[in-house]
Amino acid sequence: MNGDRALRQNYEQVLKRIRDACEAAGRPADSVRLLAVSKAFPAANVLALAALGQRAFGENYLQEALDKIAACSDERSLEWHFIGPIQSNKTRPIAEHFDWVHSVDREKVARRLAEQRPADLPPLNLCLQVNVSGEASKSGVAPGEAVALALACAALPGVRLRGLMAIPEPTEDVALQRARFATLRELHARVREALAAEAAKADLAEAASAGLARAASDFDTLSMGMSADLESAVMEGATIVRVGSALFGARPPRQQAVSPST
Repeated sequence: MNGDRALRQNYEQVLKRIRDACEAAGRPADSVRLLAVSKAFPAANVLALAALGQRAFGENYLQEALDKIAACSDERSLEWHFIGPIQSNKTRPIAEHFDWVHSVDREKVARRLAEQRPADLPPLNLCLQVNVSGEASKSGVAPGEAVALALACAALPGVRLRGLMAIPEPTEDVALQRARFATLRELHARVREALAAEAAKADLAEAASAGLARAASDFDTLSMGMSADLESAVMEGATIVRVGSALFGARPPRQQAVSPST
């Protein structure tokens, strides 16, 4: 009971932070969606948060996520987002079980997801991960390569290119937080313009042109901001903030994290 009470308090506080940040930015409160990052937490926590009204959950580790999705299968309205690095040999279960993928940084991965998306499911929503901090250890396409990757992914069948995602290097410097998020926002605008411009070219095949035009219209997502910096992200245009510790508390060791029966 105490755990559920704490989760409710955390959830209400995070939603208030988002509302307050939207107000400070002069944005509608519903212009930012909360993605609850439930990696390493049990299915029971997901179900408890779902009971409070949360629908979208983010997972990093594939097998853990698949177990959790199965354990929560009675909650059919839940939306599952894969936000971790993607190995090429793991694309099929991601394509089959998730609604969104935030961490596409290679054309090969996007093509495999598109080819392996079941025909009876809606298109898989994709975000391209961009390495805005230039960290050698971090996944993500370089900012200068994002337009080319977007153009390659835009017209793929079975997927919808929705936007960009970034995980900037952690810092308590608010100005630096905002500068990095602004980089992603500005890149988002350039990519969308490139998609529209390419769609308008008369020499493109009709199907390709239609696909690029649709991609430009669909390209509406900035997935950025986490527990420590969501306010800065909202100020710079985030449409999805990915929050874990501020909701669930300190993350347990992975081997203790999830059992579908807990």
